[in-house]
Formats: sequence, structure tokens, C-alpha cells
Amino acid sequence: MMNRSVSQSASWLLQGTRNHPSRMNTSLLQSVIVRKWLAGFAALLVACALLIYFFPWDALRGPINRHVSDQLGRRFEITRHLSVHLGRTTTVVADGVEFANPKWASEPYLVKASAAEFDIKLLPLLFGKIELSRLVLNEAELGLQIEPDGRRTWALSRDTSDETAVPDIGVLLVDQGTVKYRAVAQGANVTAEFSVVQESAGSLPLNFKARGTWKNEPFTAEGRSGGALQLSKSTEAPFPFEVNAVAGGTGLKATGSIAHLAEFSGIDATFDLHGKNLQDLYKFLGIVLPSTPPYKLRGKLDRHGKVSAVSQIQGVLGKSDIGGDLTFDQSAVVPLLTGKMRSKLLDFSDLGTVIGMVPAAGKASSRDAGKVLPVAILDVARLQAMNADVTYSAADIRHARALPLDKGSVHIKLNQGVLQLDPVSLGVAGGSVAGSIRIDANVAPAAFTTKLDVRALQLNQLLPEVKTSKSALGKISGQFNLTGHGNSVAQMLGSASGDVAMLMGKGEISNILLEYLGLDGGEIIKFLLRGDRNVLLRCAAAAFDVKQGLMSSRVIVLDTSDTVINGHGQISLAHETLDIILDPVPKDRSILSLRSPLRIGGTFAAPSAGPDKAALAGRVGIALVLGAINPLLALAATVETGGGQDADCHAVLAQATKPKAASRSAAVGTR
Repeated sequence: MMNRSVSQSASWLLQGTRNHPSRMNTSLLQSVIVRKWLAGFAALLVACALLIYFFPWDALRGPINRHVSDQLGRRFEITRHLSVHLGRTTTVVADGVEFANPKWASEPYLVKASAAEFDIKLLPLLFGKIELSRLVLNEAELGLQIEPDGRRTWALSRDTSDETAVPDIGVLLVDQGTVKYRAVAQGANVTAEFSVVQESAGSLPLNFKARGTWKNEPFTAEGRSGGALQLSKSTEAPFPFEVNAVAGGTGLKATGSIAHLAEFSGIDATFDLHGKNLQDLYKFLGIVLPSTPPYKLRGKLDRHGKVSAVSQIQGVLGKSDIGGDLTFDQSAVVPLLTGKMRSKLLDFSDLGTVIGMVPAAGKASSRDAGKVLPVAILDVARLQAMNADVTYSAADIRHARALPLDKGSVHIKLNQGVLQLDPVSLGVAGGSVAGSIRIDANVAPAAFTTKLDVRALQLNQLLPEVKTSKSALGKISGQFNLTGHGNSVAQMLGSASGDVAMLMGKGEISNILLEYLGLDGGEIIKFLLRGDRNVLLRCAAAAFDVKQGLMSSRVIVLDTSDTVINGHGQISLAHETLDIILDPVPKDRSILSLRSPLRIGGTFAAPSAGPDKAALAGRVGIALVLGAINPLLALAATVETGGGQDADCHAVLAQATKPKAASRSAAVGTR
């Protein structure tokens, strides 16, 4: 059957060729042409392969060196040997490479290496883009420099400010050498030496040491890292590192890894940070932090994209502990700092630098000598460089002698140059001080508004260093409403307008203190022999209207069952001077009394208190005249017959709480 089929097919084919002889000739011709073409193409491929394999690439070193040098306008030379392995990704091996920097650069070479090997993608090269998926350098010297106008030595174009001319490097491997980095805008001029130690344990074979300046501060660093630097933006590969760096007065030790080395993102690290002042971190990190005493901190850093989260913060600022969590988001035009910080124990002396009590060394002028109010200048530019929403609390405040604080908290909000401390809450002398402080740095000088309410301060705790106040009883309340302008606390208060009032209802106060105020010699002698006792305090008030830094008394009254004291005077916040007259009027009789008004004067730094010399001289003069007639008459001049009347406490307290319209309008006008 098979023979029959073959016979029939042959017969059919023969019949077809008899009927169509031209079709058979065409088919056979085409088949011959295809076979010849395929054979020729195969021969060409073999020839090309042999040519490529045996091609003397060294013969192209000269033309390549001249072409690259002409295109970039700087010298490029493969000094010894060149070989190329063509493919979709072509591998180039150059023995000896010298690639000069532009003439404006400080270092002669961008790259100088004993050998270089790189994988380059051909397709992007057709569109003028250089993509090196792998770059290996041996015994390399690198000179990297970027100028404020955008010029950079690693831009492979005559126009070195063209960012598109920067090659895309995937993986960079080096064995040893040096790299010099200079960036005027960053205040950076760093030289680093590196080498690979193959026997190094773990995944940190690359050792490095760096020195120079960073942010115009002396800089040193040393550490270890992974050997393969993943520089491609599209590559995510953890790059391990250990570093110990010092810049200026700030030191950092960190251990961890970086997932995106090119963008310095994907950081997972633990750190130890120490320095003289947290404020210095603004220079290095752009984070606005308050001035502090020397600090030591440790914590954990996670950075993804442009968001850095610092958690598990623990450390000390001066003698105070500090802890909490912060997040710094740089994705917006104006960075944002958020978080919560806390102290178990806050030493009050550490707050001095925060509010500017301690001027920077060498910056205090002779004008500031003897001043008490903080004169440190507010850095307005820093308040406009960042936004913030941070809370801080201190569970226990110690060593606050001038003001017996026991705890405190504040919500810090900084938005577009406006700093708000709202609310501020302080535990003071068994009571509280609460309110808000607002500083607007968008005007020059900065504008401030302060509203504070004082509630239930315990009299016996308010002046802990005065022994005669320990047995006193009573609660003090008050208000501070001030507005003004200035770039320091001293300037702000020196220009302030508004009102200040302190009030106290019924209580008890030391009688010997009152007698000292009235210079009642007989009563003092009695108390020194018998001991002190308390007298009933009916009410007390001190209220001032404030205009352009001058506090003028609206009412000053202290009324007890023993004495009523009325006062008046002024306090200059601008000049830090006191001029207050207290006039005690006794309600009892006593001898050896030279009662006269008490004048409180001097400065905030050196206050003085004593009898009004003119009034006292009058009483002493009368005593001398009477003494000349009869010594017993001189004693009569010192006898106090009493006559002091109870103050109208209701009216006094009402008057103290009502500032003058002029003062109030002046305060409103400055807002």
C-alpha cells in the first residue's frame, strides 16, 4: 500500500510539473537563494564573533581617549590596556584609567585607578544616557566637587551643571584608595581613606577613615561598611555600616543599615549622640531645637523617604533626664517636627539656657552687665525654617530656688514663623500657673503676647528661703497680660504693655516680718525674747498697669490685724530698676518705734530696701529736739499710738482686678 501511495504522489507531482513547469523552477530557485542567504548570514555571524573575540581593542584606546576628551572638554585616558566583552550589557575592562576633573575643580582627577571594570547598557547609550549597572575600581583616587551654582565634577558633559549628564551607577565596588569631597554650600571639605579587609568578620569588609570639615566645623569619622555600594535609586539592598563621627562639638556613634544608599533612605539604626548644645543640630540636620546644656542621648532611627522617626530616646540634658519619640518630616516645603518628650526629673538650672538666661560666651556686652532678664537674641530665621507640634512634660522639677516649681508641661506649636506655647502649665508653690505665650517672628522685631493665670500659690511655699514665711498661711492668685516686641526676653518685657495683678484673701503672716518693715524696735525685741507669732491677714493686693515697659502701681495694699501697709511706685522692665514706697500704719501701740515709709529701690540684680530717709530724718530730728529739752521727751517721739484702720478688702481686690483703660488700650494696640 505504501508503494502505491508513493507511486500515486510521484505521478501527481509529475502531472503537476507537466501542467505548470514555471512554478517548479521558481520554487527551486527561491529555495536555493534562501539556503545561500542563510549560509552567508551564518558565515557573517561566525566572522563577527571571531572578529569581536580576537579584535585588538587596544588599537581603539587612542581614538576612544581622544573622542571622550573632545566630547567632555577634559582629559580621559586608558593608559595601558582595554578589552571589551560585547553583549546586551557590555563589559569594559580598562587597565589604568585617568579621568581629569574640569578646570574649575580643586582636585586634578575625577577618577584615577590602576584598573576599572564596568558593565554598560548599550540601548540607553543610544539616547545619550550612561547607565553603569556595575563599576569596579582598584586603587582608586576620586575627586568629587559640587559648586553652589550646580556644577559638579561627576556630570559627564561639557555643561557640568546638567543633572541629566550624571551617570546612573548601580553597584560600586572598590578595594582601596581615597576620595575627596568638596561642597562649599555644605561647608564640606572631606578626605576619606578606604580599604577592603577580606578577612574582616561579618558583612563589613570596607574600613574607612575621614577627616576635614563638615558644615564648616572640624570633622572626623571612622568605621566599617559593606563592600558593595548599591547606588541605583531603583535598587533596595540593605547596606550595613558602623560609624563613629565627630563634627564640631557633636559626636555620633551609629550601627545599622541603609536600604537606599543613593537617597540616604531606608535607614534602620541605633545611635548614641552627645554634644555641648542641642541647638547645634540645626546646622547639621536642619532641626530647630532649643538651647540646652551638654547632652547625651541614645535611641533608634528609622528613615523612609524623607521622613525620619527617632524613637526610644533616652538620655540627659545637663542634670535632667529626657526621653520620648520624635518624627521629622521633610517631604513638604517646610519640614515638620512632631512628637512627645518627657522628663522624670528636671533640674531647674538646665532651663536657663533654654530661655536665654546664659548668653553665649563672649557675646554679652557691657550693656548687659548686671542684667537679670534674659538677653539672648531670638534666632528669627530658625523659627521660619521649620514647623513643629511637640509636647513636653516634667514630672518633677528640682532646685528652683527663686520660684518653687514642682512640675510642668507645655505644648509647643510652630507654624510659619509663629511660635505658640499653648497651653503652658506649671505647678508652683502648691498652686499653678497656666496660660499661653505667642511669639510672631514674621515681624521685626518679633511680637509677643503673654496670658498667664496664677491660681492658689501657697504663701508659705512661695518664699522658701525666708524663714519668717514658713508658718504663713494663704493662697495667692493673679494674672499677667502683656504684649510687646523684641528679639529677646529682655527686649520683649522692656517694651511690654498690659497689666499685672497679684491678689490674696484671708490668711496668716509673720508678725515679725511686719515689724521689720515698720522698724518697730520694741516689738522686735519682744519677739526676739518670746518668739515669733502669726497675725491675721485680711487681704493683700499688688496690681500694676504696664506701658512700654514701665509698671505703674494701681494698688498696693497689705492689711493685717496688726498693720495696714499701703504702697505706690514704679518698676522699670526696660532698665530693670525698682522704686516702690511702702507705708505701714500700725493698729496697735508700741514704743521704740521709728516707723517711716519703706523704700524698695535698686535694680533687679541688686535690690535695696530701707526706711525713707527723709521721713525717718524728720522723726529722728523731732526726737533730738525733744531730747535736748528732756531725755524722756525723746522717748515720747518714738511712741506709736496706733490708729491704723482696716482696709476695705472688697474694694481693694476689685480695684486690683480692673486695669486702667489707657493701659488696656495700649496693650491691645501692640497686638
